[in-house]
Amino acid sequence: LEPTTKISETGNTYVPYQLLHLYIQDESPPLTPTGNAPSSESELDISSPNASHDESLAKDPALRDSDKDLSHRPKRRRCHETYNFNMKCPTPGCNSLGHLTGKHERHFAVSGCPLYHNLSADECKVYVKATTREKHEEEAKVQEESNRHATRHQTPTSRQTRYKEQVTEMRKGRNSGLSKEQKEKYMEHRQSHGNTREPLLENITSEYDLELFRKAQARASEDLERLRIQGQITEGSNMIKTILFGRYELDTWYHSPYPEEYARLGRLYVCEFCLKYMKSQTILRRHMAKCVWKHPPGDEVYRKGAISVFEVDGKKNKIYCQNLCLLAKLFLDHKTLYYDVEPFLFYVMTEADNTGCHLVGYFSKEKNSFLNYNVSCILTMPQYMRQGYGKMLIDFSYLLSKVEEKVGSPERPLSDLGLISYRSYWKEVLLRYMYNFQGKEISIKEISQETAVNPVDIVSTLQSLQMLKYWKGKHLVLKRQDLIDEWKSKETKRGSNNKTIDPSSLKWTPPKGT
Repeated sequence: LEPTTKISETGNTYVPYQLLHLYIQDESPPLTPTGNAPSSESELDISSPNASHDESLAKDPALRDSDKDLSHRPKRRRCHETYNFNMKCPTPGCNSLGHLTGKHERHFAVSGCPLYHNLSADECKVYVKATTREKHEEEAKVQEESNRHATRHQTPTSRQTRYKEQVTEMRKGRNSGLSKEQKEKYMEHRQSHGNTREPLLENITSEYDLELFRKAQARASEDLERLRIQGQITEGSNMIKTILFGRYELDTWYHSPYPEEYARLGRLYVCEFCLKYMKSQTILRRHMAKCVWKHPPGDEVYRKGAISVFEVDGKKNKIYCQNLCLLAKLFLDHKTLYYDVEPFLFYVMTEADNTGCHLVGYFSKEKNSFLNYNVSCILTMPQYMRQGYGKMLIDFSYLLSKVEEKVGSPERPLSDLGLISYRSYWKEVLLRYMYNFQGKEISIKEISQETAVNPVDIVSTLQSLQMLKYWKGKHLVLKRQDLIDEWKSKETKRGSNNKTIDPSSLKWTPPKGT
């Protein structure tokens, strides 16, 4: 055999060594494709790019001595990107070749499957080259612009202004709707492939938004592949992939510490009323036949129409709150509270129909928060996302703060979706306040007292809206009429479909002695 075609045996499959190696900086023993460290330096790949350099050092003492000051540096180790060739991509008809990012030769998950995303492996490679080139060009332009732009200037640069105008223009036609032929084409694609392929996304939104979505997909796929190579994600690990919850089957996003015998099943069955988790659909069916719960435990403190909010004490209803936290962890990354629920109150939002009160979302709150946090953890169930319920939960938390005559803020860190929701809520609150404000001098303290929003959150939101300026030694709040008019226009379009919290429907007094 040639030195550069060294072969490693993995099971019954012989794999070319060159396809597997990946250089990293690491002080741990190097891994061979079979998972064992070589017993001596002679077993390392002789095709190493440092081999000739090492030989010259051995022959020339002068060169060897010149490198003594580098002895404290860790040796450059080699580990291997190993593939289990008995595995294959779960997408029907896929041969596991290629990767959505165009950077890997193989894939084993739907997230990196070109076929699932209605692409070929070659198209992925061409796309990643084009986007990389565009990224470098954009970075060069940004650097050139920043060199000319003073740091104290808070106004947008001319390039940023032009870019915003271009994005606005590209987004104008996104709500024009699909033609009849396009709808038929999309329906035919869905009927042919079902859930084994990504739906056709062209013409549903603007080209700009679709391009952003594609880049986000590729970035997420690359991060997942990196975690898999590092061993932080392993195929076949104990993680619940889906849950059956009421009439919905939900894909999970993160690991939750359910008991081992449940986590290894991959699919969990959860009662949507008492949140008890079970191993099979038969057990769930029998449980539902005798479960007497039709709403969360605790006191109903808010009701308007079909929407209700229940206050659940973690001390009085410990099992329910623990099950709620375990369920929430499936969809939240930064969550550490699972079992110690007694110091918290849980406010559970539901939507009622003739079968019961269905869980929409919840937030938890410390009974005694020294930092005046009005939310410790907040979640909207995936099936109710992007329908306005998240803002309702946030608005309800601030309504409780107003009744308590306190200024509140959510506990950090917020999840990605939580941060987006809060920023959107703070923006809406400030623009509504500005719209109704008739005076000439405005005070952040007054805004905070009226809205119950923490001054720090108000300042950060004003800065993001470019409504806070520093001029002649003073901080000024600018009333940007263009943003206010844009918000009012969107508010008018929503009309009666806008989901809001009605303060008059709240029947609640702050708990005492908790």
